[in-house]
Amino acid sequence: MPHLDVPDASLYYETDGHISAPALLLIHAGVAHLRMWDPLIEALAANHFVIRYDTRGYGQTSASNAEFSNRADALAVLDHLGVARATVIGCSRGGSIAIDIAVENPERVAGLVTIGSGPSGFPDVALTDAEETGFRELGLLFEAQDWHRLCRAEVELWDFGPRRRQADLDPEFVRLAYELHRMNAAHRAERPAPTPLKPPAYGRVATLTVPALVTVGECDLSPALAEYEYLVTTIPGADGHVFPRTAHLPSVESPDEFLRVLMGWLLEADARLSRIV
Repeated sequence: MPHLDVPDASLYYETDGHISAPALLLIHAGVAHLRMWDPLIEALAANHFVIRYDTRGYGQTSASNAEFSNRADALAVLDHLGVARATVIGCSRGGSIAIDIAVENPERVAGLVTIGSGPSGFPDVALTDAEETGFRELGLLFEAQDWHRLCRAEVELWDFGPRRRQADLDPEFVRLAYELHRMNAAHRAERPAPTPLKPPAYGRVATLTVPALVTVGECDLSPALAEYEYLVTTIPGADGHVFPRTAHLPSVESPDEFLRVLMGWLLEADARLSRIV
């Protein structure tokens, strides 16, 4: 299994497609690991070089309790594979990392796609009563260091959404959502310390010039919905899409619909890039 050794960590990564094709870098959500992208890979790899990796604290990546840069890790993976520019696709915290990379290293980013993500430094958003209750439970489980119950509660809050009942969801999605986060429980006692982008991306995304697609599930939490509105109206020329009947992981919950939207956007973005090159 391929690993890339970087300072204080060994990053697990996978690639699909031909290396000469336009590159896509996929960065997973904080309630998953790189397996969340499995339903999309075959279609994406037909015309792209698809790269995905487990960030520190997730999946099959191992890391020491040391300061590090999520941006540097992502660029190290691209450098290792000889990729000068990639369209970066990130879900949740993965999308926040993608935005940071686009702001800090725009020459490495050919396009930007976010899923239920916000820019670093985004101001606090008022929560609903149900969301307040959910986050309070997460805090108590963290204090108790009950990592397996914490991961299950995170899935129930984020993936299922506070406005939906688990009993009303597709049982296969429920099973998969739990499975995608279960492995991460083993990492929860670890303390790799990401260094924040300074100044943060909030307030800087208006300078982005790359094609951007901003997406969110209609049943996502209030902060994610507010971040979507901010990004889609602030990034110049950004396209936006709200996936109906999904919460924080629309690419997992409705992969066919997500692929339809993403593939159509990539076709236009790749054509635009080829005209520039």
